[in-house]
Amino acid sequence: MTIDAALKELATGKNFAALTTLMPDGQPQTQIMWVHADDEHVLINTEVGRQKFRNVRRDPRVTVTVFNGANPYQYVEARGRVVETVDGDPARADIDDLSQKYTSAPYAGSIGPGGRVILRIAVDKVHKNNI
Repeated sequence: MTIDAALKELATGKNFAALTTLMPDGQPQTQIMWVHADDEHVLINTEVGRQKFRNVRRDPRVTVTVFNGANPYQYVEARGRVVETVDGDPARADIDDLSQKYTSAPYAGSIGPGGRVILRIAVDKVHKNNI
């Protein structure tokens, strides 16, 4: 299933996303993230050692809200679930691609011992604001 066109447009642009996962006690946890999308999934890159990754391994339900950087009142909220994770060299290359998109330079941050992972998110529901 292809993702919503407005969602893909915002996610492939230089716009930030809020990723919400569920903690073990059910509390939501939200971080501002770099985001991307292909024709079928929203894509988030994180480290294996991060709480958000542990959260989605336990409960794959997530919400990703992508904001228009030029107009934050324009956004798309996507509710769905992580359906696949991709680690290793593809995840490492992906963080460099995202860094180029957002900073115009290769990724300069340290990478933890577990490495990077791409979260492939299948979207079940979309809410648009001012689009």
